[in-house]
Amino acid sequence: MENKSLYKFIIGLGVTCFLFLALMFTINYYNTYYAENTSFNEEKIYLYIPTGSGLDNLKKQIFPLLKDSSTFFDAAYKKKYILNIKAGKYEIKKGFSNKEILNSLKFNNVPVKVTFNNVERLENLASRISKYIEADSLSLMNSFNEKLFLNTNNLNSESVFAIFLPNTYEFYWNTSADQFRDKMLYQYNLYWNNLRKQKARSLNLSPVEVSVLASIVQRETPKVDERPTISGVYFNRLKKRMKLQADPTVVYTIKEKKGFDKKIRRVLYRDLKIKSPYNTYINRGLPPGPIYMSDFSSIESVLEMETHEYLFFVADVKRPGYHIFAKTYRQHNKNKRQYTNWLKKNNIRR
Repeated sequence: MENKSLYKFIIGLGVTCFLFLALMFTINYYNTYYAENTSFNEEKIYLYIPTGSGLDNLKKQIFPLLKDSSTFFDAAYKKKYILNIKAGKYEIKKGFSNKEILNSLKFNNVPVKVTFNNVERLENLASRISKYIEADSLSLMNSFNEKLFLNTNNLNSESVFAIFLPNTYEFYWNTSADQFRDKMLYQYNLYWNNLRKQKARSLNLSPVEVSVLASIVQRETPKVDERPTISGVYFNRLKKRMKLQADPTVVYTIKEKKGFDKKIRRVLYRDLKIKSPYNTYINRGLPPGPIYMSDFSSIESVLEMETHEYLFFVADVKRPGYHIFAKTYRQHNKNKRQYTNWLKKNNIRR
């Protein structure tokens, strides 16, 4: 009888131990994978994991976000995430469990929207892009100016600026400089389809030359509806081998000399003599590269330029932002008087 009671006791104790161990395992499993494990108050945060990050860097990044780092790394080891830490931008929401955090880190690299326009130089573009993606401005500039890339695509350090078309693009944060550059070239080639290339050829211009001319037109007038007319003026000058004599190129040369952070209020006569390949008052033809990032309306204004015989234009003081056009130098001088009189009246020296 006593043996039977002892046997029942041992069986009961075994069951109790098993249930206790099962309970502890369940609790541990729940805490490891399903218990809330975030320590921040915001609704969500973004975790940036740089390329080449190892365990130490991950710990540095994620420790401040966790209530219990030991359960997180227990889960990370068991799910083998530690062996495959992925660079990128990841969303961690308030109240996430370790499983949800790991799923985000493994599968949900969040794209970033990269927007750029109104850029004056390649250096400005590199600086702006470095604020969106992991690549810094130096690595971007090195990529843009890589000799093999330039030679392969018939570009140089001045004309390469033309391939960057202003728009909003989607990238991953951990995009490298070369990946960014190559996607921009891909988008540029998409834009320059056969129809646009044919239009450029009909003008005896390359796509890059169209962008260079468009950059001058864009800086010449903010009025989109007037750009096809101004494009026609400059094209007429190119055909006659006249100097373009475009003030925006002089402004660009002044900034080359004095610094691109300087604001240039107006062009003085002495500025027209500054030696630079970008100065169209002393050089025939187009500058070696864009003087500004051409937007789509400016490029289209060249491809769809107005056909006329105008060779000259001057600011129209009665319609700010617009110009008066002339076919002859004599007519141009007459048109200039309204502008020079306005300068004198307002005590503005040139």
